[in-house]
Amino acid sequence: MSNLFNLLVTLSLLETGHAILADCRAAGATAPGDIIIGGLFPIHGEVEVPADLSVPRPTQCVNFNKDGFIKALTMIHAVESVNKSPVLTELGISLGYQIYDSCSDVTTALRTVSEGGANASNCPLPIKAVIGASYSEVTIAVARHLNLQLIPQISYASTAIILSDKFRFPAFLRTVPSDLYQTQAMVQLLSNNDWTWVGVVTTDGDYGRSALDSFISHATASEICVAFKEILPDSLTSPNMISAIRQAAATIRNQTKVKVVVSFAKPTHMMYLYHELKGWGPGSELSERVWVASDNWSSSKDVLGNIDQLDISHVVGFTFRRGDLASFYSYLMSLSDRPDIEQNNSFLKEFYSLQNGSTGTAAENLKNSTNADQVLSVGMAVSAVAHAVADICSNRSCKTPGTLQPWKVLKALKGSAFEHNGKSYMFDMKGDINLGYDVTLWSAVRGVFHDHGVVAEYHTINDSFSYSSEETKKLLSDLMVRCSPACEPGKFKKTAEGQHTCCYECTNCTENHYSNNTDMDSCLSCDTEIEWSLAGSKMCTPKTLEFFSWQDGFAVVLLTLAAVGIILVLLVGALFQRHHQTPVVKAAGGPLSQLILLSLVGSFVSAVFFVGHASSLQCKVRQVLFGLSFTLCVSCILVKSLTILMAFQLNPDLKNVFHRFYQPYVFICFCLAIQVLICTLWLVLASPRERTTVLLTTLLAECDEGSYVAFGMMLGYIAILAIVCFVCAFKGRKLPQKYNEAMFITFGMLLYFISWVIFVPIYVTTSGKYLPAVEMVIILMSNYGILSCHFFPKCYIILLKKEHNTESAFMKNVYEYSSKGIIDSSHGRESTVYTH
Repeated sequence: MSNLFNLLVTLSLLETGHAILADCRAAGATAPGDIIIGGLFPIHGEVEVPADLSVPRPTQCVNFNKDGFIKALTMIHAVESVNKSPVLTELGISLGYQIYDSCSDVTTALRTVSEGGANASNCPLPIKAVIGASYSEVTIAVARHLNLQLIPQISYASTAIILSDKFRFPAFLRTVPSDLYQTQAMVQLLSNNDWTWVGVVTTDGDYGRSALDSFISHATASEICVAFKEILPDSLTSPNMISAIRQAAATIRNQTKVKVVVSFAKPTHMMYLYHELKGWGPGSELSERVWVASDNWSSSKDVLGNIDQLDISHVVGFTFRRGDLASFYSYLMSLSDRPDIEQNNSFLKEFYSLQNGSTGTAAENLKNSTNADQVLSVGMAVSAVAHAVADICSNRSCKTPGTLQPWKVLKALKGSAFEHNGKSYMFDMKGDINLGYDVTLWSAVRGVFHDHGVVAEYHTINDSFSYSSEETKKLLSDLMVRCSPACEPGKFKKTAEGQHTCCYECTNCTENHYSNNTDMDSCLSCDTEIEWSLAGSKMCTPKTLEFFSWQDGFAVVLLTLAAVGIILVLLVGALFQRHHQTPVVKAAGGPLSQLILLSLVGSFVSAVFFVGHASSLQCKVRQVLFGLSFTLCVSCILVKSLTILMAFQLNPDLKNVFHRFYQPYVFICFCLAIQVLICTLWLVLASPRERTTVLLTTLLAECDEGSYVAFGMMLGYIAILAIVCFVCAFKGRKLPQKYNEAMFITFGMLLYFISWVIFVPIYVTTSGKYLPAVEMVIILMSNYGILSCHFFPKCYIILLKKEHNTESAFMKNVYEYSSKGIIDSSHGRESTVYTH
């Protein structure tokens, strides 16, 4: 039966082509005119729910809402202003109005729209457009009914995103931006100030849910984390209201690290929430919080006027663009002189009664509670209707009832621009006027309220803010409300266990990792092949190439010793060549001594190849050159040892056999050939080559010996020759003292053994750029050992003891040795010591 009734009402509305909001007697404020527009305002904050809901009963609106009442007065003033403007006076028409109270309740607003029908006796003229409502929940419900006849509805405050959908709300327009832009602006402000850890409070309903969804969507895209979402009942009379307020307060109090709370709640909800937070005592201080307020309550004088005893810190509010208040202020001050308005405005009468009849005080009260953004938004809505009506009525007479249809007014609203206070405006394709937002800042600290006014403007075109001054910009940025401090370069955000990703600790990047920006989620890795970094680094440091450089002080010393060694060898060689016929030179081996000296030059030169950035060729040359040179040297010394042993120690029969087959140079070539074979196999099968070793902070350019087995065989072979040489020389250690080569050979080989015994453990345990220096030192020690033991004593005799460098002196020494029974050979055979 109820559905049938609604259907009949709908058909009646469609048939008559016009509608009224309700019985005209239900309007709280009215004024006659040629074209009537309706108004829906939240004159009261809530309704009393009847105790018995089993039967339909009229509801009683309670809690007079001064903000809503001022909006209604703004509409009345705007209508009177356009009636005086040339826009309508030139056409001889005027606007009238019927203003109703929505009581901030969807059901009451729907009843206002639905009930009554077309009662010509009460409402002689139909309503052509509706200004309102305030809250999106009410606006959405009303819009669905007004869509039936395409009666244009212009809201001055409803910002729900869904209302931009022209398929569902073709007759809806608004003079304020959509929440799509507001949530976008909020997130941009949060992001600009690094407020990434926030909580959200909103109301349950179309507006609250839509704003919450839009905010979370934008916040997620900007890496802003929502710590909690508290949803309060939309109706203040809801039985769950008290528990919901307490729950929200408890969440805000317990979430101590959440320093930013974004609120889309209504002003009354925020008043209750603040007072609940205050009631928690000293432990619930709000001084560390920053509240981001939506246009729903950011400029509410009711909220601001009731927080003087609260410590809620800073409130960053988004409000609609503001208009000039001078004309409206004059209107408010003249109300007491306008009995016609009071007579047709029950809302004004109620307000006066609440002011104890003091109209002067009432006017000041209204003036102090007026919001500039509301004046502009409502005034624009009335101006838009006036210009649309003027466009239509300029071509026809609008005084005849039924001439002007609501859908024609809607078409005119969408198709042309209008002027208000000297500026031109136009609804976009979605029926919105996106002027952007003013950003306000106010605070209440220790009971002292301070209003900073408008600190910035948000521009929807490029999603940016322009600040009123650098001081106000700094004022916002100085609000330290981060859950965690900014992680500087060199650190990364490490989320503590059990915490959200936006609440973190700053941890130093580990070695070989870095971060070069603020608040990085993880550290970047260095290319450890060529870069390195310490813990907590902002960048990677290129690894330096290290090698045993020519400029290294130790290298200079060793190279100097090698050069001195070469010079000494050449000098000794020249000295021996000049005195090659003397007994001392002959006793030193004669031509073999020159061959030994030549091998020492090669050995000294090989030491030079251990310095510098080694190439693969240099790696091969230095080891092979040393191996062959020193093998030649030891082979020559071995021949000398065998010669001495053959002359003084062998059995005469064995001497004859050994002397017959003894060919010193063939023996030397044979010994050298074995080393050549070892080195050739080494070069062919596993050749030494250049290698770059990656260390922690450096790159080491060094030689890879290829095969350490081959390297060991090369050194081992020299060691075997040296051992044989040492044994032979040791056997002849008691020979004639003045020219006893065996003793010097013994000492020379002993020094060689000591050097290389030291070398092996040092070489195995040493790494780095000074590894080549170890072998270089051993080579120099071996060379200088041979040079000192084999040649320097001879040079001493040649240069300083010339009397001993004669054949007679030598024969005398041999005779003395023979007379003691040490030798038993004739002098002719003894002479072989220095004739070979």
